[in-house]
Amino acid sequence: MSLTPLDCACHPSTRLSLGGRPSRRGFIGGAIACAAAPTPVFAQAAPTARTRIDVHHHFLPPAYMKEEHERLSFGHNLSADTLLAWTPEKTIESMDAAGIQTAVASISTPGVWYGDVAAGRRLARQWNDYAAEQIKTFPGRFGLFAVAPLPDTEGSLKEIEYALDTLKADGIGLLSTYDGKYPGDPAFAPVFEELNRRKAVVFFHPTVAACCGNVLPGLNPQQIEYPFDTARAIVSLLVNGAVTKYTDIKWVFSHGGGAIGAIAGRIAENTAHDKRFEKYFPNGMMAELAKLYYDTASASSAPTIAALRQFVPLDHLLFGSDAPFGTPLHSKLSMDELRLPADDRDAIDRGNALRLLPRLRA
Repeated sequence: MSLTPLDCACHPSTRLSLGGRPSRRGFIGGAIACAAAPTPVFAQAAPTARTRIDVHHHFLPPAYMKEEHERLSFGHNLSADTLLAWTPEKTIESMDAAGIQTAVASISTPGVWYGDVAAGRRLARQWNDYAAEQIKTFPGRFGLFAVAPLPDTEGSLKEIEYALDTLKADGIGLLSTYDGKYPGDPAFAPVFEELNRRKAVVFFHPTVAACCGNVLPGLNPQQIEYPFDTARAIVSLLVNGAVTKYTDIKWVFSHGGGAIGAIAGRIAENTAHDKRFEKYFPNGMMAELAKLYYDTASASSAPTIAALRQFVPLDHLLFGSDAPFGTPLHSKLSMDELRLPADDRDAIDRGNALRLLPRLRA
């Protein structure tokens, strides 16, 4: 059966108009399917100046991917070869085509944690050092949301210190769940206390919950579960008081917050009169949701943006492409079709990110 972009939730999927924990094999299989899927056809836009900032852009470091390759015995699958052949030079070409000046590198699912503390720490350091080297090699083209090896608290605190102090990372990239625990779980409190102390930017990318890898047989988890796992992560932080407590963290959620736009009203209504949450939602849950940031990767359809704008201020929306699983040019052209006012579009494309990540002004 051939795959279309609709078969890959990691790939932008719609043409726009507007006035148990996954295994390594399962993840890479989904990534291969996405890489093999044809890209939607858009009319070629005229070349544009490089002004955009892409806050959702994945790196596939060769050494990291080689380890996955060896572990999974990809063989000579062409799509696997494509992923293994990723280079910063190729991703810069895709950025140039979409008018992207700077892409903030982050890791995608499955991250670096597979139950082995030493391996998680090693992979996190390897990934972060590689990304930092590309920032030096290609000045002005990349930023960094460094990976931390959660749920290893001690290792994560050490890597956060190294990433922010030595590598001068722009923030920390985390996944939506680790070993069945969501970010509002008390187990993660020491990490968020440190990130709050540092006034850090924290970027969340979805993964697959331990419960939900095969809820709808025949569909890749990326198609359905990613959006809902992002929503679970957001709600976990809200109902456990993390957003209220860690007020100096800037929280960024990929894919427009996943399913949160569709279910926010329902959750707000059902928590409004629950005394357990009164201290966490002094102005209602919707006010807390408005404090978070959301990127547009796979979330730039007219209905999705309209839903977000009901509770998200314009200055909390950020351009994202999900490269290389999504194409930056597709993301740019998708945003074009929204026909936003020029000032609004400039804020999403660049201005909001510069306020959030001031180092990129240089």
